[in-house]
Order: sequence, then C-alpha cells, then structure tokens
Amino acid sequence: CTVIFTRLATRDLHKPISILFCNLAVSDLFTSFSGFWISMLFITNPDITIFGSQDMLAPYALYTTSILSTIYNLVSIGIERYLAVAGSMRARFRVTRNHSVAVVFISWVLAFFLGCLPLMGWNCLHAERNISVLYSPFCVNYLVFITTPNVAAAFLVPLFTYLRIIIILRKRKLRMQACGQATGTYRSAETQVARTSISIWLLALVSYAPFLASVVFDAANRRCHADLYPGAYIFRNCTAMLITLTCLGNPLLYTLRLRALRARLQAPRCPAARACAI
Repeated sequence: CTVIFTRLATRDLHKPISILFCNLAVSDLFTSFSGFWISMLFITNPDITIFGSQDMLAPYALYTTSILSTIYNLVSIGIERYLAVAGSMRARFRVTRNHSVAVVFISWVLAFFLGCLPLMGWNCLHAERNISVLYSPFCVNYLVFITTPNVAAAFLVPLFTYLRIIIILRKRKLRMQACGQATGTYRSAETQVARTSISIWLLALVSYAPFLASVVFDAANRRCHADLYPGAYIFRNCTAMLITLTCLGNPLLYTLRLRALRARLQAPRCPAARACAI
C-alpha cells in the first residue's frame, strides 16, 4: 500500500515503469488478501483445506490469479529494464505509458482467465481419479498446466534479461576504458544491477521452487490423505508462506533505494546548517 500511494502521489514517479511497479504491488496485495482468506478458512474448518470443498474454489482461484499476475509483472519489469538499457535513451521513449497500461491489462486478463479455470468447471469436486491430494479440489493436470510454464518464465526470463543488462553495462564500461574516459558510473551501475538481479532471482527461486516441487510430488503421488498427514501438509503450508513473503520482498527489491533514503535521513534540516554544508 505504501508503494501504491507513494507512486500515485508523486508526479515525478508517473513513468511507464512506475505503472508496472504499482501493478506489482496490487497483485502482491491481492495475494496477501487471498492468503489471509485461506488462513481464516483453515482456522475455522481445517478439514476443507485438506479434503477440499466448494468453499475453497474461490479463494484458491483468487490466490492463483494473484500469483500469476505477480509472475507476469516480474517478467514485464525485467523486459522493460532490458529494453531501456539495450536501446539506451530511445527505448525509454518507445516504452510509453500506453504500452505499460496495455501490458498491465493483458497480464490481468490472462491471470484471471487461467486462475479462474477451476471456477469455470476445471475442478475435481466430483471426480476422485485426478484430484490433487495437497490442493483439493484442484485437478492435478490443471496444477501441472498452470505451474510448469509460469514458474519456468519466472526463473528464465528475469535471469536472461538481467544477465543481458549486466553484459551490456560491462561492454560499455570496457568501451569507455578503451577511450580513456572514467568508468565509475558504469562500474557502480553494474554492481548495483548485479546485486539487485541476484536478489530478485533468488527471491523467485526460494518462493516458487518449493511450490513447483509440491506440484510435482502431488502429480507423482498416489497415496491417500491419511498417509501424507501431517508432513506433506506442513510442507504445503510452508510453500504458501514463502509465496506470501514475496509480497514483502518485491517492494523492497524494486522500489526501496537505501542510498537515497540514507541521504535524506542524514541531510541537515536547519537552513543555516544546510548552507554551511553546501
């Protein structure tokens, strides 16, 4: 919420990338709300989260939709940053606000369509053969269909885009060195991008890899609920907690600038002190 309000209230931040940042914050917010909804259902009636029921379709669908929207936002931000660096200043003018709005709209439409497929009939409420043991009443084939391409995109696309950004910055630094010019700016940018990109990729790995592992385990498993209780369901709850933690990690990685915040906190507030500092 802080990211959303700050971006909307600051006119200097009304840029195409800010729209993607706000949309990422909105999708993380929906993930938190839907996760809280599922947690309340688990507190009131734990059996429905194990054996599945009609009441679990809506919160699971909203949770899946929010996760898919988050993944699409992470991919879009990586691609936008790559275009901005690869094409220098011209790409920044090419990626307009209308393009960002279109990307946001397409991302949500695709996320709602894929996430709400169980509400449209692709569920296993009346079919015990293909039902998911960990995520009832979802079907195993639906989970595999949703998880495999989207988690792969969350891993591979940011890895490719941020690696390309680092390579481009390094080439420009070497080119500046060959011309005998200072390269401190490129060196600092390369270090900052490397740290940020590694943090982003590790956060996605820690968040979505356990969920992918649980879906693979669910697809390969043929045992009943009693045989998996409680270890498998504890692991399932931990995967949901890790995904929800990305709602806190994404704003810190994408929007928080520690240097700017530290500079503002250390800046003298007294006019005379500020004049002396200048």
